[in-house]
Amino acid sequence: MALDALRLVCEWFAVMDRVRNIVLILVLLMGTGAHWCALQSVAWTRMLAENLRSASFSDAISRTFDGQHPCRLCKIIATARKSDKKAEFPQPLTKLEFPLATQSLLLIAPTRSHRVPTILESIDSLPHQPPTPPPRATCA
Repeated sequence: MALDALRLVCEWFAVMDRVRNIVLILVLLMGTGAHWCALQSVAWTRMLAENLRSASFSDAISRTFDGQHPCRLCKIIATARKSDKKAEFPQPLTKLEFPLATQSLLLIAPTRSHRVPTILESIDSLPHQPPTPPPRATCA
């Protein structure tokens, strides 16, 4: 019984991982606007199927993709995409403008400087060497 319950819990976690990944992918696709491309592909496929009923293949292709004969779904997609673009954040300035500098920059060298000792020099300057072998703590 306990093994069956453990197996069910493990399967449930695996399913939830898949669901989480699918939801994440869908959110990313919608954030990039891929849903409009998918809907437009559906609209073009329906238009091509309808145009093939009454015209030859080359005429149906040209009528579908010429942009002069949009279907009802294409018009809905176009208006939705326009309203979606209006809701986006405004574009930042692409041209950077810097005001002219009124004063020139002047660098002055310091009058005094001192050299910082390196690690090896500071070790050599110790007054005594460390004890060899190291001292041992005594337990009393």
